Amino acid sequence: IVHPAYLCFKLPDNVSLEEGALCEPLSVAVHACRRGNISPETNVLVMGAGPIGLVTLLAARAFGAPRIVTVDLDGNRLSVAKELGADGVVEVSTNMQDIPKEVETICNVMGAKVDVSFDCAGLSKTMSTALSVTRAGGKVCLVGLGHNEMTVPLTTAATREVDVIGVFRYKNTWPLCIELLRSGKIDVKPLITHRFGFSQKEIEEAFETSAGGGNAIKVMFNL
Repeated sequence: IVHPAYLCFKLPDNVSLEEGALCEPLSVAVHACRRGNISPETNVLVMGAGPIGLVTLLAARAFGAPRIVTVDLDGNRLSVAKELGADGVVEVSTNMQDIPKEVETICNVMGAKVDVSFDCAGLSKTMSTALSVTRAGGKVCLVGLGHNEMTVPLTTAATREVDVIGVFRYKNTWPLCIELLRSGKIDVKPLITHRFGFSQKEIEEAFETSAGGGNAIKVMFNL
């Protein structure tokens, strides 16, 4: 594939092509952290421990967030989040009726007010939880787009002046992403869980592995 030079960014010698490929999902997280104004004074909640949730965790830490709690349905993914540096994890259900109890648990695990929540799933339940747990005057960044329509407690969030911020496109992120990888402030290598070649059989197996979820986070093709 041929690209104009001004659209390309050279990888430093200590950044592999695999790491370079992960600049794309990392860019989503970097853009989200910029939108959320993450700083060393910002306690962060990440809803979802899939690939985007995990890179958001890594980016929030690189932006200086002092405390990060990750929430997910899957205990295995929460274990990965813990290994990547989450200060606390909370396993939740799919039941909307569990939200009040789970909000209380999240607050206890955080041990402080939640300043910014990143909903990396984009479901009615995750968004409702994020809106409920975020402090008055805080921010909820909608990163995941799981549902086109949601039923969420906007009125109660509005009375507490919680800002809802959309995250979709990103720009001017590649230089920072590359620098974060070059400097070692972010290590994306643990996210690569599977590698496949380019034979027809391996390509089909790779897509099946990715679609199956399980312990797959990022699946790579290698020449």
